[in-house]
Amino acid sequence: MTNAEREAATATALVAAAKAGDQRAFDSLVKRYRKRIYALALHITGSAHEADDIAQEVFLKAFRALPEFEGRSQFFTWVYRMTVNRSLNVRRDRARRGEDELDDTRLDLAVAVDAASNPGREAELRQSYARLLRALDGLPADMRTTVILVSLQGLAYGEVSVIQKISEGTVAWRMHEARRRLHEAMLPEKRQRRRELSDELSRALTEHGLFVPALPLPKGRW
Repeated sequence: MTNAEREAATATALVAAAKAGDQRAFDSLVKRYRKRIYALALHITGSAHEADDIAQEVFLKAFRALPEFEGRSQFFTWVYRMTVNRSLNVRRDRARRGEDELDDTRLDLAVAVDAASNPGREAELRQSYARLLRALDGLPADMRTTVILVSLQGLAYGEVSVIQKISEGTVAWRMHEARRRLHEAMLPEKRQRRRELSDELSRALTEHGLFVPALPLPKGRW
């Protein structure tokens, strides 16, 4: 049995126990998935406060709807879909009100993890990560969500297709197109002298699943 199969079997057993009235079983499900649900909401909304609220709302909704959960999909895909829908609604509502998040928690967390208390590297990372996040946020909502689920949450195309209710082929196309757009966003600006990223920064960006190394530009571009 693979890790994924063991994970699914454990979750199925916990869901069955929770449906039978075992509160501790549902608490175990929350403990098992809350960090990933919070991270998903944070990536979509860019707000730690909103992500925390969304995580609480999603698990409360899941608890109330558990008797109707038929198990046609895995529990985690069920709560992931709820999280995606709620997060996108929150983001749309914020945009409709003309509000913007002043402090992007995603940027602070990524820099804190990868800078390793090195001020010089922190400055380099902050500038590059900010650029990547702007490019990511500039993608269409559905495409951005696909990138987050695949590259930042580590889900398989099949799992993403269930969560977003699309075909695996659509997932693959969105990832291809997103990589192309992110690649273009990371190209040096016109008339700006090209500078290769350090090996450490390139590795850090790659680990985040967003960095696509820039290809040589056609002659005469500059």
